[in-house]
Amino acid sequence: MELTPQIIATLSVLLVAIAALMTSRAGADLILCGCLAVLLLVDRLIGGVVTLEGALKGFANPGMITVAIMFVVAEGLQQTGAVGYWVQQFLGQPKSRRAALLRMMIPTAAMSAFLNNTPVVAILMPVLDEWAKKYRLAISHLLLPLSYAAILGGLCTLIGTSTTLVVNGMMLKTPGLRGLTMFELGYVGLPCCVVGIIYVLLTSKWLLPDRRPIIDQMDNPREYTVEMVIEPTSPLVGRTIEGAGLRSLPGMYLMEIDRGGHVMAAVSPQEVLQAEDRLVFVGVVESVVDLQRIPGLTPATNQLFKLDSPRSERCLIEAVVSDTCPVANMSIRAARFRTRYNAAVIAVARNGQRLRGKIGDIELQAGDTLLIEAHPTFADVQRNSRDFYLVSKVENSTPPRHHKAWIALVILTLMVGIALWIDDMLLASLFAAAGMLASRCIHGNEARRSIDWSVLVTIAAGLGLGNAVAESGAARYVSVNLISLAGDNPALALSIIYGLTMVLTNLITAKAAAGVIYFLAIETAQTLGVDPMPFAIAVIVASAASFATPMGYQTNMMVFGPGGYRYPDYVRFGGPLSLLLWAVAIAIIPLAWPFTTGP
Repeated sequence: MELTPQIIATLSVLLVAIAALMTSRAGADLILCGCLAVLLLVDRLIGGVVTLEGALKGFANPGMITVAIMFVVAEGLQQTGAVGYWVQQFLGQPKSRRAALLRMMIPTAAMSAFLNNTPVVAILMPVLDEWAKKYRLAISHLLLPLSYAAILGGLCTLIGTSTTLVVNGMMLKTPGLRGLTMFELGYVGLPCCVVGIIYVLLTSKWLLPDRRPIIDQMDNPREYTVEMVIEPTSPLVGRTIEGAGLRSLPGMYLMEIDRGGHVMAAVSPQEVLQAEDRLVFVGVVESVVDLQRIPGLTPATNQLFKLDSPRSERCLIEAVVSDTCPVANMSIRAARFRTRYNAAVIAVARNGQRLRGKIGDIELQAGDTLLIEAHPTFADVQRNSRDFYLVSKVENSTPPRHHKAWIALVILTLMVGIALWIDDMLLASLFAAAGMLASRCIHGNEARRSIDWSVLVTIAAGLGLGNAVAESGAARYVSVNLISLAGDNPALALSIIYGLTMVLTNLITAKAAAGVIYFLAIETAQTLGVDPMPFAIAVIVASAASFATPMGYQTNMMVFGPGGYRYPDYVRFGGPLSLLLWAVAIAIIPLAWPFTTGP
């Protein structure tokens, strides 16, 4: 195949994109969009590089749109606490990094075998983010293994990835080939999954970056004393303090329990919780937010239920009392704080002192920092008021809508059922997002804010770049020249087909690589006079197992920004994994699907 100017231009821009992703601190969305714009300009000059439709096709790609909708579904699950709290309970308090990875990766892989891995990653990302912050883990140690676990699980069944379904559809239309059964791919997929998980457990400590969230380094952080009450219907009733996860909250400890007027200090971790127990915690504001997310645990002040707005529309706000504040030198109750400000004080911090007594009896002083639950407009109204020196919202502090958690779980279950029934994740996710909005599990402004546009633009631009590599003939040029090296050896040809697909899927996305290589693989098998089935299987596995670049698979791209990763992180961690699975697949595929077609 002749080397044309179009191929040279496309490969040059692709190499520039890879180099920029590896070395530049600019966002992946900006880099890929810039390279896509350059290719469109080159096409206008010489033609035959990429059409406008091909370049922008990624922005209408069903997979990309599904990711956008799944952000809304995941936000609905987070706002109701339907998944976050229980998943964190399942993950538990990690005793080691490997134990945390194992407990996260196995369920993720299992779910991805029967559910499109994009929604699995979208739902678990915010949960893992909270879990990492809670236990001061490096989020960069979790998110890429999450993506890899989803990809590995998807290799085990016919419906595990959309790429597998696409190639299976091509197989059904190819003379002499049959489609795959539901679990047939598991012959090679399951060993690859097991080997991949073991690889992550053994190497992530050295190969993944340790990029931790910013931690407050002050020697004397501001601590609040906050009183929480256990509701009669709380799932905490009848559980021990340790079993309820209240023993080792980071940045916070349980100081005492008030049970019917009897105060128990230095509480044993084996103490069984009862309804109406009043638990007194001391800790930083981030931990107070964590307490709010525990079902059946609410601030003890009854003033919360007298505010105008429902709890699901409020947030936590910190405000410092000024010396001209009219409530200074008065108790919270006597000052009628709720009536005056339509806000409820749930905790007070004062120069490191631990303030005892009921919250309403605390006499406020100038300089006290109040932790207030109120409508977000409180911060806007009071920011320039002389009553307070400083007013600021606490991020992500809206109390979960626990009473709607069961609705969100029903919607999630129906989404999974619909996806399996009609084999269309886009329609299933649309149903779920509409259900979340209709049931008020999530509000419209929350749904808009939940969508990470940089992730979507990155995925769409990456798909457009992949289309350019395919349309310009660059992908076929590279593949034809490499296949010619195999001669008449089917095992070597299979290895080259797998390796070529593996390289392309990391550069131009899974579906694009499968589409480019599939017919070349079938043609190679027919030329050699062997069964094309092992070659088709190699294309499926190699195209779906994309680990070495962020743009190879959309779940890799989804975790790119939130994990703080850089391009070399994928090459360093995912490159050896790709090579390892190459060896495993090439060893197993000819055994499960022999080259000979039989007598």
